[in-house]
Amino acid sequence: METEKITINLGPVDLGRIDLLVQEGFYQNRTDFIRTAIRNQITGHAGEVSRAIDRHMLDLGLRDVTRRELEAALAAGERLHIKVVGLMRIAADVTPDLAAATIASITVLGTLHASRDVKAAIADRIA
Repeated sequence: METEKITINLGPVDLGRIDLLVQEGFYQNRTDFIRTAIRNQITGHAGEVSRAIDRHMLDLGLRDVTRRELEAALAAGERLHIKVVGLMRIAADVTPDLAAATIASITVLGTLHASRDVKAAIADRIA
């Protein structure tokens, strides 16, 4: 699975504590500690996350939007409202015109991968 790089600022005391835990062998490195801490927080809020996903009708994980899906929506006269927690990918063969004609709105809590031209064509619909 692809990952995204984030930057955080920590005070010297917190950073020193992390380094001490790494030095003592509890974690392989700072990144291992931070990933573990984030996963523990997400797990601790699993119920709230699950209820929010259901309430907002979000897709969880990977959502691939294909040319075939958009062409079917166009043929049916439908416009899509896509909501994703995770990664959304718009296929490389989707044209900007097809995306603009079929995608009414996109909400991605995570990462959106699409061509620069497609992103530009639907920029006003991306929340």
